[in-house]
Amino acid sequence: MIVRSGSVPAVVLVSLLATGCGLLGEDEPQATRTVEKTRVEVVEGLGKNDSFDPASIYRRLSPGVVTVSSRFGSGAPSPLDPSGGEQAGLGSGFVVDGEGRILTNAHVVTTGDGARPQRADQVYVEFADGNRAPAEIIGDDPNSDVALLEVDPDGLALTPLTLGSSRGLTVGQPVAAIGSPLGEPQTLTIGVISALDRSIKSLTDYQIGNAIQTDAAINQGNSGGPLLSASGSVLGINSQIKSTSGGSVGLGFAVPADTVKRSFEQLRDNGKVDYAFIGVTTRELYPRLAEHLDVAAKSGALIKEVVPSSPADDAGLKAGSERTSFQGEEDIPRGGDVIVSVEGNALSATEDLVDLISLRDPGERVELEVLRDGDRRKVTVELARRPSGDPSR
Repeated sequence: MIVRSGSVPAVVLVSLLATGCGLLGEDEPQATRTVEKTRVEVVEGLGKNDSFDPASIYRRLSPGVVTVSSRFGSGAPSPLDPSGGEQAGLGSGFVVDGEGRILTNAHVVTTGDGARPQRADQVYVEFADGNRAPAEIIGDDPNSDVALLEVDPDGLALTPLTLGSSRGLTVGQPVAAIGSPLGEPQTLTIGVISALDRSIKSLTDYQIGNAIQTDAAINQGNSGGPLLSASGSVLGINSQIKSTSGGSVGLGFAVPADTVKRSFEQLRDNGKVDYAFIGVTTRELYPRLAEHLDVAAKSGALIKEVVPSSPADDAGLKAGSERTSFQGEEDIPRGGDVIVSVEGNALSATEDLVDLISLRDPGERVELEVLRDGDRRKVTVELARRPSGDPSR
């Protein structure tokens, strides 16, 4: 079990959902096409008229969900043995195309925090029909806890799942999770989206924004498995739980599909993922705080700090030089710039600065709308590559 502390009371554990196993030894598709000896099942037509049919979702899509076993060589710290020793981890994953590519969580196939975690020495993928194949780690993205694997598709029956969008979701929307919780493969759990726009800890110092919270039972071993909509599209990758005991208590979290899609495309094309960096630390603005600070905006990002020689510094953005307290909170910046929009997208409680910047690429130029001394102005910033180990946005 990998346990991480988060921004929750001390009694609450944030657990990544890979679990340990022992030492490793050795539906009715709508269309079917053949690629050499690989059978690829293309599934369409689920969830018509917004109906939610868990049995149909499971029958048609569970063949695309796999169990991922990882071996960490002797001397390398692992989820089971931080001191080092040949151990194995277990998680889930899902097929994304007919070429044998599979998505999972980075923490299923790597060990250690930081921007360059150590990869497992050996990875195996087991399919729903019992077939098993070795997998290559094409790349891992610790900032979003996503990894891309690839198996030789020759002779395999593959059922690719479709990456949907995590935009436009609603609390209460029904969802299904399929994976290998507690080492029990091909397990279906159902529930609803419990909350949206959560932030969860990545494997680095950065947060993963726009995470999806669900009450579908999520346990260790579900890591890397899909969170599915009524139509069968992947809304996110199940990644973490918050619990006092390490078990599911209705608080599971998934990395959102839009984040997963960005990671997948860059890992597939480049084997790595680059993130943009603007170089400020901020504090969220809300209406009553705006009144207290006499700021002419109801939402935005108060700049607390500007990183020297960063894009924000080069663009002349200013941090608040004074500090104040409000409603029991200390160290609130006063007198600096307030970023109110990025490329015309207004900042809000559900669309904050880090979310908007993290979807951009290094080298992009973005236009910020900034409040300074009561005046609104446009500031253009050329984004840099995000450095490792620094959570400034």
